[in-house]
Amino acid sequence: MIKNITYKKEILAIIIKGKYLKKKGINFFTDPKLSQQVAFMNHPKKHLIQPHTHKNRVRKIKGSTEVLIILGGILKINFFDNKKKYIFSKTVMKNDIVILLKGGHGFEVKKNCKMIEVKQGPYSESKDKSKF
Repeated sequence: MIKNITYKKEILAIIIKGKYLKKKGINFFTDPKLSQQVAFMNHPKKHLIQPHTHKNRVRKIKGSTEVLIILGGILKINFFDNKKKYIFSKTVMKNDIVILLKGGHGFEVKKNCKMIEVKQGPYSESKDKSKF
């Protein structure tokens, strides 16, 4: 269900296949040390989550990570190393989740694709993205 996509011993991405939808309770997919935390929650009717706030805490994050939630369709992800050289591709589909951590990436829509993207902010395309 959870597949680390690695290249030269570095995790470039994590792909979570849609089977997570059957899990109950709170299920984190990511190591607590990653700068992006992703979980799936599935609770029964009348379940209560205790009210809470999040503390103001300064974090130092290097780089940007992205999370893609595939709502429908088929998406091919092309992975590139830090020198912008193509290394391999992976395909994801409806209900899959992709966490992009390192390296470069590009996308090819293979079947009409709807997705949600989540990333750290504030975000400036001109300062945070280098297209090639």
